[in-house]
Amino acid sequence: MSALLVTAGQVQETTRLGAITADTYRAFLASPTGAALGAGYLQCPSWARVKEGWQAQLLGWGPAPQTGRLSGVALVLLRRFPGTRKYFAYLPEGPVADWAAPGIDDWLTPLLHHLRAAGAFAVRIGPSPAYRRWNAARLTSLTGPGRRLADVLACEVDPLGTAVAERLRARGWRRCGDDGGSGDGDAQPRHVFQVPLAGRTPDDLWAGLNQEWRRNVRRAQKSGVEIVVGSAAELPEFYRLLRITEERDGFRLGRSLAYYQRQYEALNAEEPGRMKLYLARHQGDILAAHTMITVGRRVWYQTGASANHRREVRPSNALQWRMLLDAHALGADVYDMRGVPSTLDPNVRAYGLLRWKLGTRGRVVETLGEWETPLGGTANHTLYRAFKAYLARR
Repeated sequence: MSALLVTAGQVQETTRLGAITADTYRAFLASPTGAALGAGYLQCPSWARVKEGWQAQLLGWGPAPQTGRLSGVALVLLRRFPGTRKYFAYLPEGPVADWAAPGIDDWLTPLLHHLRAAGAFAVRIGPSPAYRRWNAARLTSLTGPGRRLADVLACEVDPLGTAVAERLRARGWRRCGDDGGSGDGDAQPRHVFQVPLAGRTPDDLWAGLNQEWRRNVRRAQKSGVEIVVGSAAELPEFYRLLRITEERDGFRLGRSLAYYQRQYEALNAEEPGRMKLYLARHQGDILAAHTMITVGRRVWYQTGASANHRREVRPSNALQWRMLLDAHALGADVYDMRGVPSTLDPNVRAYGLLRWKLGTRGRVVETLGEWETPLGGTANHTLYRAFKAYLARR
């Protein structure tokens, strides 16, 4: 436990940090205070069950963590560095905290003290504020050979994200990867694609699609593509299509079927319907399968897969349109289509994914990305340098 907070010479209500139960954690996320912080699924207690090979801690801080009087929470994943008894601490897209609060040391410092005492030599976090945003119209008009997102003036620079970045740098935190915006050093995507839903009707969403998307959705409907919500029984078919997609599009997620089965079971055990598997069927075949995750008023399209045959009936467009409508019906503020590449070069293969998502007329959001710091002590700094070298060789 920590620590009485003193700010500007005034004693404030005691803020303590400590381990909490999964039920206490979930109750906070469902409370008005917790819901306002907009936790992602990677900071839900269930995610600890998904990540094999990691130890997990559920932490909370506030006046009385164990009784549920909380102001923030964190799922911490701990991975032992080979050959040592020390751990790398990782908070994917966390902690769940009020990043707008002026005194981030009030909760960040106790967190670091706790993790150091737990044997961590370094910590990686994923602050939630956005950094920059670009709308689809601007990016579509400014593609070209060699161009990247960083070359295009953002439509919006988030003042909170800028302030949080400055505060972290002043405290010795280092942004993973580079500051040029590629996000290559991040475990989670630094650039995500979001479609705003709040205040819009389904007709607004349809009108927001570009002409190609509307045409493809209509083509799928006229061709008899049927969209259904599947179950765990269809996960092997989803995984088969995912392997086809990886080979076709030149990427490898490195996940097993067991990983997706574990994810589906864990997330839905925590809240029924949290993770759904959407299927596009045509003439008896499953041509595409996409997963969707819901936490509070946030919805994510997580992973998509599709077959190589009958692509002309546009099953993936039909799937996404149904998922957009379902996210809207759930009352989500934003439909998050997750990661996009930083390239704006049409000749680069990866640009195809961004081009497809731009058709929804949403926006690219650059998050603050992930940040690391070694914990105090010469031994921890030495181990951190060795850890970085170890990662570079993998």
